[in-house]
Amino acid sequence: MAIVEDTETTHPPRSAGRRKMSLAQREAMWGMGFLTPWLIGMVIFTTIPIIASLALSFSNFNILHPEDFRFIGIDNYTRMWNELLNNADVGKSLGVTARFALMSVPLSIVLALSLALLLNQKILAGKPLFRTLFFMPVQIPVVASTIVWSGFLNGSTGWLAQILHALGLPSPNWFSDPAWALQALVLMGIWGVGNMMLIFLAGLQGIPTELYEAVKVDGGGAWARFRHVTIPMISPVLFYNILVSIIGVSQYFAQAYVIDPGGNGAPGGSTLFYNMNLYKEGWVYNNMGYASALAWLMMVIVVMASLMLFRSSARWVFYAGGDK
Repeated sequence: MAIVEDTETTHPPRSAGRRKMSLAQREAMWGMGFLTPWLIGMVIFTTIPIIASLALSFSNFNILHPEDFRFIGIDNYTRMWNELLNNADVGKSLGVTARFALMSVPLSIVLALSLALLLNQKILAGKPLFRTLFFMPVQIPVVASTIVWSGFLNGSTGWLAQILHALGLPSPNWFSDPAWALQALVLMGIWGVGNMMLIFLAGLQGIPTELYEAVKVDGGGAWARFRHVTIPMISPVLFYNILVSIIGVSQYFAQAYVIDPGGNGAPGGSTLFYNMNLYKEGWVYNNMGYASALAWLMMVIVVMASLMLFRSSARWVFYAGGDK
């Protein structure tokens, strides 16, 4: 009997010495397990290329002659600055991109918001069908939609030209005239506002109806409801769409490249977007070092524009809790 008692006191139950894992710790462990593949992909395909591009921007790296690789300091940035001051390719491409942004971003925001307001009306029949139709262009590949639009906007044989000629109106040579090429690309971009429209629609459907009723009681009309209720309540959504649009413009490339595969910004340099110039330097002239410097300049511009937008949001973005 004594031997049994000594055994029990010498060897305590196995569970008493084991530290139980809490629910929060188990959730954290499972969360890290699910995040690990994404983190590995993030490091391999995003973080390392970003660091590599920064290093290459201070070099003369030529993809066809890697044996000539050497660091050249800030020579790439000096060249870029000189081209900007002399209105060479860097200055011209920045100007084209800026003009495109000033036209396409406000127009896309207004059109997407207008469609969302229309689809948010209770009197409109077949709203699910219209939502689908407005969103469908987003699902079409960019290259395919650009080819379709280039045929549609053909100044002599395109459908739009035929309609205008039937009405007795002249049709511009959209992609042959430098005065109209950029406007044609803006028109093509408007076709894909369905995604932005759905985001606006989600924001509109989250507005409490009591706020509209309060404006009606005070004698306000449709404009008063839009100005004092709709715009303030969807201002976070508006802020998000503007920010995403600015980032999207900084990445604009595929449509202009399909129209002008040579990368010269035809016609007359009117479609020489910044990324077209970057592509030409990196993959046509094989100057990967200089192309990396161009990429970092665009990143700095986008960061500065985003910071300015965030700074201004304190004046016009309002949240449901009342905090700006």
